[in-house]
Amino acid sequence: MANNLKSINKISIPKHLKKHVGKAIGDYGMIKEGDKILLGLSGGKDSLSLLHLLIYFQRHAPINFEIAAMTVDPQSESFDPSPLIPYLKKLGIRYFYVKEAILEMADKHMNGDSYCSFCARIKRGVMYSTARKHGYNVLALAQHLDDLAESFLMSAFHGGKLKTMKAHYINNDGDLRIIRPLVYSREQSIASFAKEQDLPVITENCPACFSMPTQREHMKQLLKKEEQASSQLFGSLLSAMRPLMSKGMP
Repeated sequence: MANNLKSINKISIPKHLKKHVGKAIGDYGMIKEGDKILLGLSGGKDSLSLLHLLIYFQRHAPINFEIAAMTVDPQSESFDPSPLIPYLKKLGIRYFYVKEAILEMADKHMNGDSYCSFCARIKRGVMYSTARKHGYNVLALAQHLDDLAESFLMSAFHGGKLKTMKAHYINNDGDLRIIRPLVYSREQSIASFAKEQDLPVITENCPACFSMPTQREHMKQLLKKEEQASSQLFGSLLSAMRPLMSKGMP
């Protein structure tokens, strides 16, 4: 962690990442003058990369907006995101660190759902309540193009529907906007950036998530194999998903 703290002001973001994120923000009108953005920070490569991209655009965009971050600590023995606390302090970013015994809650209250789905739902609820409590009107999430493609195939294959994650939408209560600035960015590009810049990635080893292969992992491997045969695969998928990504956009 010490090395990470020393290198914070030397973060260099590749042009293609700035281009893709800037275009996504512009295409979907994600950030507006005076927005107060709360980033869901898991500590993984994606959310840490998005943190630095948001800081970059805050410094260079022609509009003013605020950034804060929050982490939901699920109180799992195999996952400790607490090293993020000094990192965010060094960055000077307002940070909310919320402890929630999610696995314990799942054992008591989960009803026919997967651990991953239950955990995601609880985390989202905590992020919503934190945003409301502290006056943030936008929640930023770090799903990327690969995530959207996997969700698209899962929905078609297993749900019989054409759906994927939206790039920008309003929550059911109508009081928060949710944005995904990485929707044009590839996972490998993000992973390379995080590794090259030595970001303090927190490895998550949730036993509930990794004890068996998931549908999403199957789709990831399927897409990887298909991309080897067609280098334009993700460009084609993005074109197919655009109407779904923008459905209901504010």
